[in-house]
Amino acid sequence: MSAHTGSPRAAGVPHTDSYYASSVNEHAPWPELTDNIECDVCIVGAGYTGISSALYLCEAGYDVVVLEAARVGWGASGRNGGQVVNSYSRDIDVIEERYGRQTADMLGSMMFEGASIIRQRIDQYAIDCDYRPGCIFAALSARQLAKLRDQQKLWNRYGHTELRLLDETAVRREIATDRYVGGLLDKNGGHLHPLNLVLGEAEAVRRHGGRIFEGSAVTRIDHGEPVLVHTAKGQVKAKYVILAGNAYLSQQLAPRLTRLSMPCGSQIVATEPLSDDMALSLLPNNYCVEDCNYLLDYFRLTADNRMLYGGGVTYGGKNPPNIDSVILPKLNRTFPQLKGVKIDYRWGGNFLLTLSRLPQFGRLENNIYYMQGDSGHGVTLTHLAGKLITEMLRGDAERFDAFARLPHMPFFGGRNFQVPFTMLGAAYYSLRDRLGV
Repeated sequence: MSAHTGSPRAAGVPHTDSYYASSVNEHAPWPELTDNIECDVCIVGAGYTGISSALYLCEAGYDVVVLEAARVGWGASGRNGGQVVNSYSRDIDVIEERYGRQTADMLGSMMFEGASIIRQRIDQYAIDCDYRPGCIFAALSARQLAKLRDQQKLWNRYGHTELRLLDETAVRREIATDRYVGGLLDKNGGHLHPLNLVLGEAEAVRRHGGRIFEGSAVTRIDHGEPVLVHTAKGQVKAKYVILAGNAYLSQQLAPRLTRLSMPCGSQIVATEPLSDDMALSLLPNNYCVEDCNYLLDYFRLTADNRMLYGGGVTYGGKNPPNIDSVILPKLNRTFPQLKGVKIDYRWGGNFLLTLSRLPQFGRLENNIYYMQGDSGHGVTLTHLAGKLITEMLRGDAERFDAFARLPHMPFFGGRNFQVPFTMLGAAYYSLRDRLGV
């Protein structure tokens, strides 16, 4: 593990009080935009989507400006569970059933690419983000285990053969709990420090000449050729604009997008550092884990042996009054041997959910693009998104358009009723999980 010394004070709202913010790598701050400037591409949002896009575009020779209302990685990119999980929030069999074999084959050919991009970025730019390989999908019932068998066959069909099915004995060797009846180990997945990853990628953007501005919320976008992007103290004139705010995109900037999606909150706790013996006994091979429930739990060890445990969803994006009361019962049920352990950090953050649980890529105008709604699979999918938008701007739109052609459906009941309707649906699927049907 690296020596984390914290970052200098920078423009914008500070990062949320989390384990990640307390263990962030030292880095130079980015300034606030206080001038009128020009560029080829202006990106709104400095999370994974925005920074991945900026890095690919800078490498391709574009002059890029990134505008961030708060800090680089302030949203979901710097708060998530740090799990590198392949595929999409709806797997490729569902995509084929809904949209046909041609669409499934195109999206299937890309569903493991995001994880490869992350590893390539870590190696290429020597990003210190505590990457560890291996991810387990854990089954709580025979029905879920049968679905994992089908998932293994399905992923094998698309060329991903680094999967091993675990029976009850094998999964208990990997996870010291009696909750699971089996699992699926994906050696091509893994886990990392998500805030240090996005900050390392932002440093690479800086080295390539890209300009990032923190504390520079976009107040207005004037459509045209060029586009004018306004902040409180400056303006960017750009040939192209990419909206990459996801759950934190202002409704006033793109009301058409916010009608098609809903912010959802997830909460995480991190324990005090565990002894080496305790950490090794809980997760001997240091794999990350997520279960197969509709409202799933996820957990892993950090580089300094903390148990980081998350789960649950709050529709609409607000944190519960007491995060411990939501997460600790789940942690204690999975690992009763940790009952009474001190919790050093607890935090929440929002991801963006779509009705189809599939991402939304597209164009608002000829020169304004958006990529949003990864629905819980943002760590990998955002990195793919940056590559696809660069391909598209360079004249090859085939892979970007494969996502853009997916239907973008509004939530039932519009913005006033999307939360209660979604909660009813989630309650139904949660009941199915509990009943094992």
